[in-house]
Amino acid sequence: MAKKETGCSFCGRSRDEVGMLIAGVSGHICENCVTQAHSIVKEEDIQVEKNDLVINVLKPAEIKAKLDEYVIGQNDAKKVLSVAVYNHYKRLNQPVSKDDVEIEKSNVILVGRTGTGKTLLAKTIAKMLNVPFCIADATVLTEAGYVGEDVESILSRLLQAADFNVSAAERGIVFVDEIDKIARKSDNPSITRDVSGEGVQQALLKLLEGAVVSVPPQGGRKHPEQKMISIDTKNILFVCGGAFDGVERIIANRVNRQTIGFSSSDEERVDKESLLKYINPTDIKTFGLIPELIGRFPVLTYLEPLDADALRLILTEPKNALVKQYVRLFEIDGIDLKMDKDVLDFIVEKALEFKLGARGLRSICEAILNNAMFDLPSQNETSFRVTLDYARRQFSGSKIAKLRVA
Repeated sequence: MAKKETGCSFCGRSRDEVGMLIAGVSGHICENCVTQAHSIVKEEDIQVEKNDLVINVLKPAEIKAKLDEYVIGQNDAKKVLSVAVYNHYKRLNQPVSKDDVEIEKSNVILVGRTGTGKTLLAKTIAKMLNVPFCIADATVLTEAGYVGEDVESILSRLLQAADFNVSAAERGIVFVDEIDKIARKSDNPSITRDVSGEGVQQALLKLLEGAVVSVPPQGGRKHPEQKMISIDTKNILFVCGGAFDGVERIIANRVNRQTIGFSSSDEERVDKESLLKYINPTDIKTFGLIPELIGRFPVLTYLEPLDADALRLILTEPKNALVKQYVRLFEIDGIDLKMDKDVLDFIVEKALEFKLGARGLRSICEAILNNAMFDLPSQNETSFRVTLDYARRQFSGSKIAKLRVA
């Protein structure tokens, strides 16, 4: 009987077709199969690490220090948000208590004018903690069964941000923007349903209270045949932001009431420019959020309006400051960009005029630099200096200059 030729027991290659053949108890393996097996084991190890999400929990002072690198001012909001996030993830990392004391999570509402940094605060915290993070816009949400997006679509986005890792998604952060846009349209009952206002608030309750929600991974209405994924929301931190335009009048009516007699003093007078610092849950309720929803957001804080000094710092100081971004954009094309100091003052002046906050700074910079970013890459220029005269000319000819603020 002829002796069977020795070869790899995995891929079937003969000894002549491989460089090395390693003998085992009952077979052989070639170097190609060893390499492939090693890569498979390595991928499995990475997958295990993904499932066991490691949250980088920092102390509140450390969280605020990180926020200071990216967000200018807003010290009160930073402190409140740092404590809320620290307590939330400290609660997740604690072992199960034998005395049955269950610590509830601290969902947060951020109230502030447009462009004051609400979204940036939430994004920065999610990045430093290494947790899945998503932004949902409340303006597109409607009550289930109506045209628009269901509230479950919020969790679909979080699941996608977590690469469909359910365990990681269940410890993520959801930022719901424009939460003020789902306020009740009126206190008076109507024969028509408020499907994009109070209806959405009612639907959000089950997400906030910590229920197990069936989530369509790709969005429910476009793919009705897909298999639903169950997500437990009790450990998901919800941060909501909104401008709440008009809430300052509600606050003013509450805190600036005339006192009878002569008990009123200068110390009791309220600063009209910073009324948001006096906001409380009653004002949010008067604005149009239902009490059940407010009760699930125990942390309420405000963001101060940005003045000229803060806007000037935002242009140059943070790690991702606007001026640094434009310098890097020009640097990629081998161009050294310089902006005069009075140009920065001009940008701040226009941002205050248009009342767009920090968000308006980029629009103004784009209007000033757009022609330069179009022409210079095709030329052999190695440096470009933006003077005040150049900035005025470019801005005056832009579309944004034709806007008028009411």
